[in-house]
Amino acid sequence: MPVRDTSSGYGLVSRFMHWTMALAIFAMFGLGLWMVGLDYYSPYYHAAPDLHKSVGILLLIALVLRFGWRLANVRPADDDLSPFERTASRLVHVGFYPLLLALMVSGYLISTADGKPIDVFGLFSLPSPGENKGLEDAAGVVHEWLAYLVIVVAVLHAAGAFKHHFVDRTRTLSRMWSGPPRA
Repeated sequence: MPVRDTSSGYGLVSRFMHWTMALAIFAMFGLGLWMVGLDYYSPYYHAAPDLHKSVGILLLIALVLRFGWRLANVRPADDDLSPFERTASRLVHVGFYPLLLALMVSGYLISTADGKPIDVFGLFSLPSPGENKGLEDAAGVVHEWLAYLVIVVAVLHAAGAFKHHFVDRTRTLSRMWSGPPRA
């Protein structure tokens, strides 16, 4: 089982990062929806945002590592796609990186607007750029809209993969699920 990507499929590292980040992003969306409805007397009032912030910072680190890994590897061929599908696929894949980065940076700005660092599971702290009154609300609106946009794009991305797999009968989904075909 190849670790690196090949022209016929994604390697172990890319597949692990893809599926781990996909699950984490959907879980973070669910956690975000749930935690904004908590009241002050909920036992999770502080724990849920702390978990959301910590996982968000780890996802930011994973995003940077994933982008570096993508740059260092070949891109599997997409010869089985039409020119329109190939262009749409590339736009979605290239668009995910800045979209996720903007989502995570807006979350960072919400969390550090009070001038306090973000503690990441007690392992390390990410410092605040300084207190900035009013930034929390503006960044919160941006974060919310970007979160919904990420989910919409992810659902469309998954729908496209399922369409290619079940309707077109191509290896598009298989390349990310099981990697390159065995020789």
